[in-house]
Amino acid sequence: MNLRQLVGKTVLVTGGGSGIGRETALAFARRGADLVICDIDEKGLEATASGLRQLGPGQVHAHRVDVASADEVQAFADAVHARIPAVDVLVNNAGVAIGGGFLDTSLPDWEWILGVNLRGVIHGCHYFVPPMVERGAGGHVVNVSSAAGYFASGQLAAYCTTKFGVLGLSEALRDELSSHDIGVTTICPGIINTPITRAAKLVGPDATPEARDAMISVYQRRNYGPDRVAERILSAVDHNRGVAPITLEAWVFYYLKRWVPGLLARLSRTARERGRRQMGLDAS
Repeated sequence: MNLRQLVGKTVLVTGGGSGIGRETALAFARRGADLVICDIDEKGLEATASGLRQLGPGQVHAHRVDVASADEVQAFADAVHARIPAVDVLVNNAGVAIGGGFLDTSLPDWEWILGVNLRGVIHGCHYFVPPMVERGAGGHVVNVSSAAGYFASGQLAAYCTTKFGVLGLSEALRDELSSHDIGVTTICPGIINTPITRAAKLVGPDATPEARDAMISVYQRRNYGPDRVAERILSAVDHNRGVAPITLEAWVFYYLKRWVPGLLARLSRTARERGRRQMGLDAS
């Protein structure tokens, strides 16, 4: 999809209230697109909408939506499609995180993260992709997964499950929608310095202030901002890439997973044990 000129095109971004979602919306707006954004964080949503309106004449529509709720996404879609036949680019970005192993993750925790990270993507595709097909003018779907979508860690059991699911769904959609001239790209960012590190739920023995501080420190030291991710999202859409790892570590994990998965698993265990020792936790 040619993104050099997006005047008159509509881009929808979920989770647009902060982080990657906000920066992606701003990046598309700079290309002249009209923006539709949603989030459950109304304060963040309004801040993004204000920033978008300052960029130029493109239309901006902001909606408070819980993507885990099919009813709310349907009402959101009805409001959007009352204005336009279909969006041109759909960015399913909204996401949450849980840090902890399977044995420490409760069923309510599973329901929460599956609702946002996986069903949220399904809901976005269910309500916005068919109108794109019916319009017959092509378009693009961007689903934000993670390097954890192909690199599993025992301390991110629930998060990895949802992100593997997003990657699988996206690859199936890419195959199905190709005949309709609708591209599908899975974004796998890596270690990105966004508010998700502070908002993530921690469970089990790692649910300590020290563990959270250590995690935040890693992301801050990496200091790879969401604005850089946004530019790479636009590039991936422009080139119709199927899977787009973003950071260097995301690319390294991507190729190690394909070529030497056993080595990647050992590196993961070593890193996890070192981190637990540094926090004074049992490494077993």
